[in-house]
Amino acid sequence: MKIAIVCYPTFGGSGVVATELGLELARRGHEIHFITYSQPVRLALLNPNVHYHEVNVPEYPLFHYQPYELALSSKLVDMVKLYKIELLHVHYAIPHAYAGYMAKQMLKDEGINIPMITTLHGTDITLVGSHPFYKPAVTFSINKSDFVTSVSQSLKDETLKLFNIKNEIQVIPNFIELDKNSKDINIPCNRSVMANQKERIITHISNFRKVKRIPDVIKIFNKIQQQIPSKLMMVGDGPEKEKAEYLCQELGIQDKVIFFGNSNEINKILSYTDLFLLPSKTESFGLAALEAMAWGVPVISSNSGGLPEVNLNGISGYLSDVGEIDEMTENALKILKKDDVLLKFKKDALSIAKRFDIKNILPLYEDLYEKAINKYS
Repeated sequence: MKIAIVCYPTFGGSGVVATELGLELARRGHEIHFITYSQPVRLALLNPNVHYHEVNVPEYPLFHYQPYELALSSKLVDMVKLYKIELLHVHYAIPHAYAGYMAKQMLKDEGINIPMITTLHGTDITLVGSHPFYKPAVTFSINKSDFVTSVSQSLKDETLKLFNIKNEIQVIPNFIELDKNSKDINIPCNRSVMANQKERIITHISNFRKVKRIPDVIKIFNKIQQQIPSKLMMVGDGPEKEKAEYLCQELGIQDKVIFFGNSNEINKILSYTDLFLLPSKTESFGLAALEAMAWGVPVISSNSGGLPEVNLNGISGYLSDVGEIDEMTENALKILKKDDVLLKFKKDALSIAKRFDIKNILPLYEDLYEKAINKYS
């Protein structure tokens, strides 16, 4: 199949999932065309089945904001005709589904009918899409998609609650590429750079937005380190990072916390991590938690959104209500205090993560692709 994938090319979860999906599809022999405004951060172009097409947005003084949707839809039309692309798979409702629909209509006028699958990832629905300014366009785009998927049952339920959706929404969860982890485990990594042998390593990875409740991460760690020698690895960047650094100074734990910023060495960090903290206000799925579990790292998280579908309470870690810092600390200590308990949680976390191996999830997308193409054949 010849498939165009439209996504955000950033460190965010939707872009990572879309990129990894495309790369795996390419390894299976499909021809994949990534169409976006810059090369996705995890995209390697060493596979002859992988192509990247940059969307250029000309700047005109007439426009206060440059019309990316128009540039994207025009690029989609050109690439579909040039490469005889059979299917559009757009990740994130805004603006990709909207641009995809415009491209479909332009192609239809030229006698080309192409199906479009829209995958909903989270903030495109719960944060941006539900805004009154965008809600009509999001509703329209979802209903005009040939097929719609969401990354969790929780997100599907939220979408149906917020919008007047007439389309069926199929849940296809996010995934992890476990084979890549087994290869990366052999990459040399000096644990002593992060902590000494007697210290537990605790990690948080996010885009440091308010929804991630970064102060809760710091406060939970502070309570943990008062009872167990520990170090905290803070990976990522965003508007809450500077406040987090100040909070560490206020608590006098700045020497026990390492801020990495956006890192391409996440796997190295996770390979030595003992516990992952994700106390978010909401998560449509919890991809960061799954990536940690795939390295055998138990998770302390909130019970909001799709997290209970990933982090199984008492098995791969523990769930608590949002803001329950003391309970999250108590649960973390249950895991960390004894080596045998930690080892069991590590094994169980990896076992749960295997359910989300890309080898199990990819066939669900391939079946949907065939169904979509057959709709117009």
